[in-house]
Amino acid sequence: MGDSTRVKVGIVGASGYGGVQLVRLIADHPHLELVYVGGESSAGKAFSDLYPHMDLATNLTIETVDPETIGDRCDVVFLSLPNGLAWKMTPTLLDKGCKVLDLSADYRFSNLDTYQAWYGGDRTDKEVAATAVYGLPELYRDRIKDAQLVGCPGCYPTASLLALAPLLKQGMIVPESAIIDAKSGTSGGGRKAKVNLLLAEADNSFAAYGVASHRHTPEIEQICSDLAGHEVLVQFTPHLIPMVRGILSTVYANLRDPGLVREDLVTIYTAFYRNCPWVKVLPAGVYPQTKWAMGSNMCYLGVEIDQRTDRAIVMSGIDNLLKGQAGQAIQCLNLMMDWDETLGLPQLGFYP
Repeated sequence: MGDSTRVKVGIVGASGYGGVQLVRLIADHPHLELVYVGGESSAGKAFSDLYPHMDLATNLTIETVDPETIGDRCDVVFLSLPNGLAWKMTPTLLDKGCKVLDLSADYRFSNLDTYQAWYGGDRTDKEVAATAVYGLPELYRDRIKDAQLVGCPGCYPTASLLALAPLLKQGMIVPESAIIDAKSGTSGGGRKAKVNLLLAEADNSFAAYGVASHRHTPEIEQICSDLAGHEVLVQFTPHLIPMVRGILSTVYANLRDPGLVREDLVTIYTAFYRNCPWVKVLPAGVYPQTKWAMGSNMCYLGVEIDQRTDRAIVMSGIDNLLKGQAGQAIQCLNLMMDWDETLGLPQLGFYP
């Protein structure tokens, strides 16, 4: 028998990297009980058939995906699915009274025209989409607390927006001058077989992709525009780096006030994130390494000012599968349930 005092949780799309992180985090969470794992391609198999080491976390069997059944059994549902699937079942889950956290792009956009322009497909859930809250707690904590539906951010936008937010909110930079140069480990590409993620292809190599066309660009621009108070375009270039986990996002932007020094920036960032337990602003002259964040929900920020070029340079390091995905989703759920934001989440990764 399950613990009746615990909140009953389901994961749709539990077999991917995001799903397996969620299973682990839910197993460690004092107030959550995993009662459903679903996925069409692996239905009928025990979860531990896919991940033998995870039989310590759950003995559940992967089931077919039926929103009515899921809604009857769960209080909270995480949707860890390819883009374009979550919106088809979310209205049913909400009607059943579930809190829904979507890890795909389906509910990240306040304007569905933007979503359709970049992701394609028709949407018939405009009223539901209008209720979704963007799940970046450091910026939208109060909205998330009252939400039934949260669109969890992408991993690149999480790292990049946490680096940019204070600069935009305080009007310290020329917004259109922002350039985001970001690097991710291969787990960001998911668990499906892809040629560019093969060890023989990715190892000892380093390459940009999605140049001037990556789907995370409009997501980043939407939040930057919200922060700046007017429409903002940014230059975003992602790169694949030969490691499994982690993102380092380096942001460059022209300062409005050329008199600032890096200690000023440390002070401003520390004040901006003073109530954010998952953001660590590093001392002046210290810059983040992805390994520090690996296995934790922390974001490490390092700041610098180049007085020669009058540019701010901000570096942001996260674990793409935790603060960039599953950990952030649990952080949002903690807020939605009025629990401590840090509950059940790892603060220190494994080092080295």
